[in-house]
Formats: sequence, structure tokens, C-alpha cells
Amino acid sequence: MKQHIATKTIHIGSEPNLEKGGSGDVVVPIHLSTTFAREKVDSPTGGYEYSRSGNPTRFALEKNLAALENGTDAFAYASGLAATTNVLLLLKSGDHVLSIDDVYGGTRRLFTKVFEQFGITFTFANFSNGEEAEKFVQPNTKLIWLESPTNPLLKIADIASITQMAKKHNMHTIVDNTFATPIFQQPLALGADVVLHSMTKYIGGHSDSVGGAVIVQDPVLAERLRFLQNAAGAILSPFDSYSMLRGIKTLVVRINQHEENTKKVVEFLSTHPKVKKIYYPGLSSHEGHEIAKKQMSGFGAMVSFELDATLAESVKFLESLKLISIAESLGAVESLIEHPASMTHASIPQKEREKIGLSDGLIRLSVGIEDVEDIISDLSQGLDKV
Repeated sequence: MKQHIATKTIHIGSEPNLEKGGSGDVVVPIHLSTTFAREKVDSPTGGYEYSRSGNPTRFALEKNLAALENGTDAFAYASGLAATTNVLLLLKSGDHVLSIDDVYGGTRRLFTKVFEQFGITFTFANFSNGEEAEKFVQPNTKLIWLESPTNPLLKIADIASITQMAKKHNMHTIVDNTFATPIFQQPLALGADVVLHSMTKYIGGHSDSVGGAVIVQDPVLAERLRFLQNAAGAILSPFDSYSMLRGIKTLVVRINQHEENTKKVVEFLSTHPKVKKIYYPGLSSHEGHEIAKKQMSGFGAMVSFELDATLAESVKFLESLKLISIAESLGAVESLIEHPASMTHASIPQKEREKIGLSDGLIRLSVGIEDVEDIISDLSQGLDKV
């Protein structure tokens, strides 16, 4: 029976075992065993051998993730960066990666400070469609790395256009779908080869579990990633797999409330004299608004804005907030705010930050699901102190 995504979040991977001897659990049990006994030397019981190679709780999560992104296979890792690392392990020395310039600072750090020393090169460029991206393609380009929306400037990439160009050059396209979630965007349906999530964010949604995921449709890619997941070993623990599954069950309800609150917060910020620029795909003035309307079913709950203030005044605003916590990460039920230049993107040299557009006055806000009037009230009193 075909299921809508709200139903998939609750049921896929969590089907009760009603066979003889099954317990009928409505919630997937946490399988903590590190190894699995077998009756026959050459026949693992249930296909499980060792928990790094496969675990029933992690498998239930991976089954659910594949269904949400309409993929065939999913792989869960100990963090979003562990997931990114496993994808990069598809490459070899001499390969080139073309990346959109406004990527998460930790992703850029992994690219430049870790993988460059193994002979893999990276180009960070500002592009929004296949024609623009093609200008930066090199003969040895193997991957195009996208975030859409990006972190933290909420740039939008035309995923279908870029994937079409990539296929022409026999390149794979990776889309970090963390901000949009599978509820608002389906990159595989737009031609992407790999979808990546930091599950720490909206997938888990409660600031209590760290994890990453990769989802694919291509059986060749799936087989290679399955090998790398086992060989590199950065797998998600059974307990965190359970926590992510629990979080996913409310993902649709949460992300819709997140977005509803965000629209009202953006409306407030748009009329405030201390705010000089807002980055949000839902605004008609946002550079990627038309593309976002075409490929997304919702605009998400991340908003960045620049204050008409000095660096010191911007910091004072953050430190004046009472309800909204100053913290890295995003996508949780509580509202979180941060200063990219000092926090999530501090590892990027200042000249590079300025080139991308990450000014010292830029603020990134992850709008939570508290009562929106309380969120706006807190922002208002903080801005009054600037």
C-alpha cells in the first residue's frame, strides 16, 4: 500500500513483528549486543554478525530514512561529518570536488584541512544552476557538493539543472538536505545521486543525539557505501538510532510548526529598523525564491539576518536574549541563535568569510516551536538594547 510521508515517518522500519515468537513491539527495541550468535558457522542469524557491520535498531532507522527520501538504501553514521567523510572516501588522490561556496564551516574544514592532504582538490564557487556550475568543472571533477538551502546564507541551488549537467560529465551530485528535510525537499527525485543529512538537526529534533545519514538509489553506490560504512566504522550507536527513530515520528508535525513560526518571525524582522537584510527563501526578495518555490514544498525554519550595528552591538544583542539560547547546532524544538563568524564558521579565514558574504554582523536563527509570540518578544527586547 502506498503511504504518504507523514505515515512513513511513523511506520516504516517500526513494523511490529507478529510472527510466531515475535514480541509485537510497536516501538523498535534497542539492540545493544555487539555480536550475534549463529547456529551454523556459515549462516549468520537474521543476517547479523557484528554490530558495526549491521544492527537491528540501526537497520530499522536506515529503512525509515531510505523511505523518507524515496531511496533504496540508507546508511547511518556517528555524526553528519562522519557521513560526509564516508562519501569523500569514494574518491582517490587526484580527484577534484566542486562545492558551492557557502557550505557549513565544518564541511569546508574537512575538505581543506583533512582531505586535501591526500591529494584531493576542492573548488568553492558561487553558482545556482548547471550553466554557472559548469564553468568551474575540471577534467578530474568527480563530485559536485551542494547545500540547498546553504548554511548560513540560505542560498538556493537549482538541483535539477545542476544534476543534469553533472550527469553529462559523468559526475555525482551530493545534496546536503539538512535544512530542508525530506518533508520539504526530495533531492533524489531531482536527479541527485546522494542525499546527506546531519540527523543531529531536524531529523532528531531534540538536541539530544548526534548522527548523520546518507541515502542513495544507485545499487553500485549503495554497495560501495555499505563497504565503507563497515570498513571505516563510524556507525551510529543502537541507542542513538532509537533516538533518531523516535524523533522522526514527529518530524512532519515539528517542521510544519517550525515553518509557521518562522514566517511570523521573518515578518517581524522585516519591519524592524535595526535589521538591514534578511536571508530567507520564503521572501519574494530572496535571490533563490523562484527556484525554491519550484523544488521545495516549504521554505524551512532557518533565517539569517544582518543588523545595522557594529560587531560589539551584534554580540550585545545575542547576549541580551532571555529565551533564545546562544548555541551552535539548529533544527531543535527550542530556538537557537548564533554568530557564524565567531562560532560555526570561525574556522574559515576572515578574507574567505567576507568573500562569501559572511559579515561580522550576520546572525543565524533556528526558529523553534515555542509560542511564536514569546520568540518575537525576546527578539524585540534584545534588539532594543542594540
